[in-house]
Amino acid sequence: MKIEIWSDVACPFCYIGKRHLEEALQKLPDLDVDIVWKSFELDPNAPVDSDLDIYDTLAKKYGRDRAWAKQMNANMVQMASGAGLDFNMDEVKPTNSFNAHQLIHLARKHGKQGEMKEALLSAYFVEGKHVGDKETLVQIASDVGLDQNEAREVLKNNTYSSQVVNNVEEAHRLGVQGVPFFYINEKYGLSGAQPVEVFTEALQKIAEEKVS
Repeated sequence: MKIEIWSDVACPFCYIGKRHLEEALQKLPDLDVDIVWKSFELDPNAPVDSDLDIYDTLAKKYGRDRAWAKQMNANMVQMASGAGLDFNMDEVKPTNSFNAHQLIHLARKHGKQGEMKEALLSAYFVEGKHVGDKETLVQIASDVGLDQNEAREVLKNNTYSSQVVNNVEEAHRLGVQGVPFFYINEKYGLSGAQPVEVFTEALQKIAEEKVS
């Protein structure tokens, strides 16, 4: 079974949805799954470096006040906790995720895409790292077993920029309105951080359909 997932490093629902999918897959140990992470940028025009924290960034984006943004994030932290994630929103460093997506493509070449995606999400939401900073990205790549020099060259030359753009265009062709978006066997779509039970039931049905 092939599961393509459009997702952004700076998307909290994407991290929660990832955990829910993983939990569902643990309940289906006989399922042979190939997960492919696809690029999607929630804010392609975001600056790499920002003077605003996550609360002021969101307040500005949605035309609301800081108190609204704080409350929205408090709800998100609670939801993440239910998925076993310890979000540290006070330390989140808003940035542009384009280069992070390039390294996810590099990681697939080396069979480490899942590890890279997890490391980047954790770096952004839990560890308070600047995932738009190139040297920070190189270190994260090294931590998951990729070659530092290769990662540095990828970022210098924008080696995977066309793949990132193509992924986004593909999402638009599929009618993807938001992320995470899970596309199963190039046929079935699930949108959002669905509950574990929804993933489990959907995967079971699709697996049974393929057998029959």
